[in-house]
Amino acid sequence: MTLNELFDIIEQRKNSTPDNSYVASLFAQGHDRITQKVGEEAIEVVIAAKNGEAQPLISETADLLFHLTVLLSAHGITPDDIMRELATRNTERQSVG
Repeated sequence: MTLNELFDIIEQRKNSTPDNSYVASLFAQGHDRITQKVGEEAIEVVIAAKNGEAQPLISETADLLFHLTVLLSAHGITPDDIMRELATRNTERQSVG
């Protein structure tokens, strides 16, 4: 699965019935809940990285990417927007030296 595919799934589910969709339930709970989940998952990634085992780090990173993608969707930002920003930064750094 790509980030764009994940984003498309989130876009499809965000207007579903909250009882039937975790994504819809996050949107129904509002921006504060979505940002809280991103923060929680980020902390869990740091803890998993500190513990040094690959599988928990993979799992927690997947959770973080999922919730971060929900947050981006809530702001109308796509994965392509992020990739363009990264490409711009890379181009700027290459031109500097």
